[in-house]
Amino acid sequence: MEKDEIYEQRLEKAAALRRGGVQPYRNKYTRSHTSAEVAAQFDTLAETQTVSVAGRITAMRRMGKASFFDITDAHGRIQCYAKKNQVGDDAYEAFKTWDLGDIAGVSGKVFKTNTGEITVLAENLDLLTKSLRALPEKYHGLKDTEQRYRRRYLDLIANPEVRDGFRKRIMMIRAIRERLQDKGFLEVETPMMQALPGGALARPFITHHNALDIDLYLRVAPELYLKRLAVGGFEKIFEINRNFRNEGISTKHNPEFTMMEIYQAYADYHDMMDLTEEIVTHAVEFSCGATKIMYQGTELDFTRPWRRLTWLGAVKEFGGPELDLSADRDSLFALARELKIDVESKATKTAILEKFFDHFVEPNLAQPTFVYDYPTEISPLARQRDDDPQLTERFEFYAATFELANAFSELTDPVEQLRRFEYQQANRDAGDEEAHAVDTDFVRALEHGLAPTGGLGIGIDRLAMLVTDSASIRDVILFPLMKPKAKKEQDAQE
Repeated sequence: MEKDEIYEQRLEKAAALRRGGVQPYRNKYTRSHTSAEVAAQFDTLAETQTVSVAGRITAMRRMGKASFFDITDAHGRIQCYAKKNQVGDDAYEAFKTWDLGDIAGVSGKVFKTNTGEITVLAENLDLLTKSLRALPEKYHGLKDTEQRYRRRYLDLIANPEVRDGFRKRIMMIRAIRERLQDKGFLEVETPMMQALPGGALARPFITHHNALDIDLYLRVAPELYLKRLAVGGFEKIFEINRNFRNEGISTKHNPEFTMMEIYQAYADYHDMMDLTEEIVTHAVEFSCGATKIMYQGTELDFTRPWRRLTWLGAVKEFGGPELDLSADRDSLFALARELKIDVESKATKTAILEKFFDHFVEPNLAQPTFVYDYPTEISPLARQRDDDPQLTERFEFYAATFELANAFSELTDPVEQLRRFEYQQANRDAGDEEAHAVDTDFVRALEHGLAPTGGLGIGIDRLAMLVTDSASIRDVILFPLMKPKAKKEQDAQE
């Protein structure tokens, strides 16, 4: 670990405190008020009641026998005023060794300065934690994007707006959870490690259990386990938790991310559309105070109802061809190449169909929009439409040109589910690492009977991007995955 002159000086200060019988790392401090509470209650506190506040020192203005300094806690900043004749010679001399970044406790009366700033007049000063490293420079802060992600603790200290953004994310999740609970949904938990990856078309991470000597997979989705619970009689359930997908990193993708999945018995995908509109609009309004928000310079209007387009209709509306879903793989591949769509030579029919949508439709879905009736070919877990088996009762919710939710009327026919698993397994055997394997235990569960069920998955991180106006998913994940520095430097040299 790098050590500079400031580090060595502060390390010596901590040692000197210990030699003087002072513990530079206290174990407890009783705080009577937060900074926000002092401000809100000033009229009843002013110059009569002693308060105790605590936080990190973020500004210091020493003036001989008196000093002003700011401490910042989770709720804001408050100014403190230390006078030598008020706290005593020894305490003030010790205070003069304090540095920016130290965590301190201050008790005393509150007053307003001539400029009207609420201030604590210190009667007692307590150093609670000695900081050994300097904070980012005051006016420039921590601006380097990579360092902000790698050292999120400094990002949170230096950039209050970052803390505010994560608070907004937390409030958004709370609003969703409370609305679902009010509607009678139960929150459950399902396994993070699974014997077979399933529930989404994605490449999994593999780990190994030594005692059982078996490979396990970090889950790509909780879907198949949640539907097992639905078979068991849980009629309205949801889970907010982590998924893991062994894929690339981008502004919209992190290998570890938060998803919410919801299942409701005796409901279909139209009910799930209504539920999506309700909980998302509520979360946006609860977090932002309005249903119209700005995202990266574009106003998004979440006022209900949202626009609804069929999958085939959307491809055609935005300049694509009138697709024939019964066409074979080679015909669709030739059409994609003719239209200059970038398709890999070994792409499956599933992948080719998805490319048509990605190319023509996705870039045009700025406002909240439902796209529904997806091809069966790309929907291995969704129920087929009774009037057209080439289509499924599935929708995705888009806003700001990216997908935020995926939902469908669940496939409850075990024979059809097995057929689709086997089709996916054939794709997997042909080299598609994202295709489903055959989950015979899940098929067995369906054979016991799954009631008509609507299912919904919402990407919590992507929704947080919208409510916090964040351009990158890394801005709404406290600790996003980063390439190790040594590996990054090695790649740069190569």
